[in-house]
Amino acid sequence: MTDLTFAPLTPDRLGDLATVFDQPGDPKWCWCASFRIRQNVKSRPPAENRAVLAAAARRRPPGLVAYADGRPVGWVSVGPREAYVKLASLKVFAPIDDRPVWSIVCFVVARSDRGQGIARNLLAAAIEFARAEGATTLEAYPADPGGKRIHIADAYKGTLPMFERAGFEVVARRRWSATTVERLTVRLEL
Repeated sequence: MTDLTFAPLTPDRLGDLATVFDQPGDPKWCWCASFRIRQNVKSRPPAENRAVLAAAARRRPPGLVAYADGRPVGWVSVGPREAYVKLASLKVFAPIDDRPVWSIVCFVVARSDRGQGIARNLLAAAIEFARAEGATTLEAYPADPGGKRIHIADAYKGTLPMFERAGFEVVARRRWSATTVERLTVRLEL
């Protein structure tokens, strides 16, 4: 990979994103709708979930598509927190305070392109995109691998070390219950 570029997701780039999502695994059916709707995306046809993201792209770019030498290879969902209805409806993601924040909720990297730093570069591009769009605080909800290899099912959130290297700090640690995994909220002031 020699040339990595990023472009906001607009309706004309949905086909490029389909190239990244049309692989075995969660993105194929989720279409990054999970945080945008209250329903469980697994109970809906992929076309309905794609329509949710397409509608978001018609309003404002809901994230960035990564290209390696012009070929789509990755995705990051970044936008105003209020665009993600699930963040408002789940206690574990409750707002930290009343400050306006932008959120990063999802990364996808094409299988054949993993392990090349694309997610890290997507994070850097998301930070710059949010800053350019006027965001003053950026928030994310990464997995904490605790020094171990992360399971692919949790990789979509990004990892705590990746966010910490980008300057984010942990501002909350919450659990659904005493027996569930701790969920983190990290922030970066822009």
